[in-house]
Amino acid sequence: MKKFTLLYILALTACLQTAFAQSASLAEPDIAVFYPKDFDSIHTLPSLAVLKELPKRDSLPAAWKVKPQFIQMDGKNSVHFDLNPETDLYGTGEVIGDLRRNGSDVTLWNTDNYEYAKFEGKQLYQAHPWVLGVRADGSAFGILADNSWRQEIRLENGVDIISEGPSFRVIVIEKETPQEVMVALGELTGTMAMPPIWALGYQQSRYSYFPDTNVQELADEFRARKIPADVIWMDIDYMDGFRVFTFDPEGFPDPKGLNDYLHARDFKSVFMIDPGVKQDSLYSVYQQGSAGNHWVLDAAGNEYNGEVWPGQVAFPDYTRPETQKWWASLYKDFMNLGIDGVWNDMNEPAVFDGPGGSMPDNNIHRGGGDLPRDVHLRYHNVYGLLMVRSSREGIMAVNPEKRPFVLSRANYIGGQRYAATWTGDNSATWDNLKMSIPMSINLSLSGQPFNGPDIGGFTKSPSADLFGNWIALGAYYPFSRNHTSNETEDQEPWAFGEEIENVSRTAINRRYRLMPYLYTLFHEAATTGMPIMRPTFFADIQDENLREEQQSFLLGENLLVIPRWAEGLKMPEGDWQDIAFEETDDTYQAIVKLRDGAIVPMGPVIQSTEDYSTKKLTLLINPDKSGNAFGSLYDDAGEGFGYQDGDYAILDFSAFKTAENTLKVSVKQTEGTRKTAREFRIGLVKDNQIIYSDWSSQNELTLTF
Repeated sequence: MKKFTLLYILALTACLQTAFAQSASLAEPDIAVFYPKDFDSIHTLPSLAVLKELPKRDSLPAAWKVKPQFIQMDGKNSVHFDLNPETDLYGTGEVIGDLRRNGSDVTLWNTDNYEYAKFEGKQLYQAHPWVLGVRADGSAFGILADNSWRQEIRLENGVDIISEGPSFRVIVIEKETPQEVMVALGELTGTMAMPPIWALGYQQSRYSYFPDTNVQELADEFRARKIPADVIWMDIDYMDGFRVFTFDPEGFPDPKGLNDYLHARDFKSVFMIDPGVKQDSLYSVYQQGSAGNHWVLDAAGNEYNGEVWPGQVAFPDYTRPETQKWWASLYKDFMNLGIDGVWNDMNEPAVFDGPGGSMPDNNIHRGGGDLPRDVHLRYHNVYGLLMVRSSREGIMAVNPEKRPFVLSRANYIGGQRYAATWTGDNSATWDNLKMSIPMSINLSLSGQPFNGPDIGGFTKSPSADLFGNWIALGAYYPFSRNHTSNETEDQEPWAFGEEIENVSRTAINRRYRLMPYLYTLFHEAATTGMPIMRPTFFADIQDENLREEQQSFLLGENLLVIPRWAEGLKMPEGDWQDIAFEETDDTYQAIVKLRDGAIVPMGPVIQSTEDYSTKKLTLLINPDKSGNAFGSLYDDAGEGFGYQDGDYAILDFSAFKTAENTLKVSVKQTEGTRKTAREFRIGLVKDNQIIYSDWSSQNELTLTF
């Protein structure tokens, strides 16, 4: 190791020019901001990652641990951090490979990467210039390169961030635990908004359900088979010639009628909208965009056109405030057709005939307001973020009483404020199934908690066995959607025969039974920035044996999810008890373990979140060695913004043993004005079985066992 380190230092020295002098200050007691000597804010600020400008509150303490060296590497503006080799590194956004990122490199340049096959999978759909470091003692830090230009993160020896743009500032968070770093990142870049509760349900999609009668039959099939589901997705074939904000006159002649049909059966609909607008002089959206001068320009100052699904298209320049408002206004008539959510795809932006599958680097974004005029090389990585921000504003303007839901394929750190995400065009392979866990965790550790892969894989057709294993795990992803391509076999839960249909029903039932706990976790993510899906080592940050565990994950703090295919698993210490959801089980269901000292609220089986209620709750309890356990519940209307004015409830649960075989539980509302008459029962998890008390409407419960 010493020889390798020496060689690395010699090589690094050979490729460096003189390190730049720098200035540093504290913005908060545990957040430092570092500027290179030649920093010019016009080239990188205002930040689209950071919520508000960082003040200079104090000078940097001499004992500050993580300090950058601003350097020239390979002729590019770069920053280097020397780290203890024992430091474990995570984050870096949407990445394939192992959970622990040491030794890896990733290029931050949003790319339409089908099957993750291009660039060795090191360049995907999103850009998160962020590294989370965890030391041997459990203390942690985070590094944010506040820079949207194309850049590379190398984690081979310390941390190197190499930019193709001007010099940039770096923000470093220093905390006692990685959990505290995540909360600080949420404060710095913003947290996800509280979603409508239906977005937490199981969701069914493919490219594409066509025509609308197919969609209706799909909804009826779910209800007839009693497989819970909340959302059906419409891919691009619903459009008229792939023109955004239009509908195919033969396949989708009555979109309002279709949405009414779905709503009557307790389904929501999500429709895709891409950024590319077909170059068609008879097409109203293109006419408006041209009249308003809303398009991205080429280097010569002319409208830039590239090929996407409709053929040659123009691209909205979302750096312009006028364009943001125009784009938002397009959602008025669209959402008034009863559409519930929006899917922004192809917004890297993908261009079939463009260099590297996107726009030329020297295309012009004209900016306006706080954003200066600059080249695409600067704004490429934030194109998706700017699009979803505008989309969200448009949806809010149409339905101000509803929480908007936007899903985006491309994004940038901080974009969690506007949209959920999925991990793009994965494949129906065992490797992709297994990789989905570290992939979603690292996205979560980069500030994007509402994420998940396409269950079953987007490309190729899964075997019944692969799909059964994937749906059994996918029921616990924060974003739980089954999605597949137009060249694959049917991938609905019943498409693989009776056995896998039953496996799917059981797994999805479990997700809905855990909805009170899941919704509480989403509230925690929205208010603190804590991930919903967490690495197993969060259960014991000082246990270094857990640092590379990537077959299991924590769902919140209290549940450990273990797929049946996991081998050589490393378990956190403690009395983690299996939850026996039903009397019978199958060989596919993920094992869900309850932490000792925890209380998790669980509801009944329901067919959609339209039936969701916290009026009848089972409190799953696994007392610790002292006989104590604690938990909480967040509850609100599931829709709208009344919770911002106090229309919510937080219930705290506490349990303690009063005798060897007696457990007492107390329920207390500690926040909010929302009042609901509830019934509770204790579900004592003991020896991997559940012992139930009788139902009670009292806030004090007792179980003798």
